[in-house]
Amino acid sequence: MKHQLLLPLLLLGTVAALHLGNDVLHLDSQDTEADLSQDLEGSGEQKEELVLTKEVIQSEQEQMNSSSSQNDFEDEEDMESDPSDLDENLQCPRTEDTVEILGSPQCKTCRYLLVRTLKTFRGARRTCSRCYRGCLVSIHNLSFNNRMKCLTNGVNQGQVWIGGRFRVWNRQFRWIDGSRVDYTNWAAGQPWNGRGRCVTLCTAGGQWRRSGCRKRRPFICSY
Repeated sequence: MKHQLLLPLLLLGTVAALHLGNDVLHLDSQDTEADLSQDLEGSGEQKEELVLTKEVIQSEQEQMNSSSSQNDFEDEEDMESDPSDLDENLQCPRTEDTVEILGSPQCKTCRYLLVRTLKTFRGARRTCSRCYRGCLVSIHNLSFNNRMKCLTNGVNQGQVWIGGRFRVWNRQFRWIDGSRVDYTNWAAGQPWNGRGRCVTLCTAGGQWRRSGCRKRRPFICSY
């Protein structure tokens, strides 16, 4: 009798266990689907964020390229000058309009020439090149900077051209003769608050300032 009662109970327990197992599997499946749905949503958000990031980067690159092109154009425009600055019309300065200084501790064979004739930056650069086979002067230490300042003492002008250029778009200063920038002597607020892309030396204190390249000034050649 006991065996007859025990058999149905065992069968009922087995059926209940199977039903419970199916419920657990069903719940696990629902949880997995929910997790997967969240993962897919997260993946979609990440993809959307990645697309937006790429769009921002592309937009910034386009702006930088546009700014670079614009500044290159402005550089060329700044370098435009009067017809008198062109090679075919160039007249070399008279001797009485120049002051020569020989040598320096760094280069005893170098020669420097102050030209009092007023030229744009481009005209001054061409004059140094064509008339003296040189270049607008570059300055690499305080001692030489003071020497150039003393050279300009007799000039009735506040500033003279030296061979420096300042690129606004990347905040970079360079010497047009390609020499290394290892010394600067900017006036207060310069070069960040200055205007113009060409560089002058102030005859009073020897500090450097940015200036519009079309202005006509005396200049110093190195050759």
